[in-house]
Amino acid sequence: MAKQHGQDSRGPSQRQLRVGETVRKELSDILTRGRFSDPDLDGVIVTIPEVRMTPDLRLATCLVMPLGGVNAEKVEKALNRSAKYLRGQISRRLTMKYMPDLRFVLDTRFDDDDRIGTLLHTPEVSRDLDTDDEAND
Repeated sequence: MAKQHGQDSRGPSQRQLRVGETVRKELSDILTRGRFSDPDLDGVIVTIPEVRMTPDLRLATCLVMPLGGVNAEKVEKALNRSAKYLRGQISRRLTMKYMPDLRFVLDTRFDDDDRIGTLLHTPEVSRDLDTDDEAND
């Protein structure tokens, strides 16, 4: 059966990873040095741990988190409002056939890890895990 376009079980290609990392680096540099007229971004330090590119390299999903997680939703909305400006700044620095549209999403991976860790240490789950360990011995 033919593989559908855009679906790949192996994950992102080397090209997607390379372009995503290049966009992440330039975006980080712009946010570090840039001055914004948006008061929600003024003086806020934003970390960008990852940029995920679509297979056609037309959309960049930027995972962002303000330092300390303070006013995260407010910063996310401000970055999405400034996406066209940031896209223009990045396009001046990179040579690409198409400059991807930027979409900013909060990076909740660490919160999810904490939530899962907390769930694994609840008495109900710990009891079930101990029972499975004893059955394997």
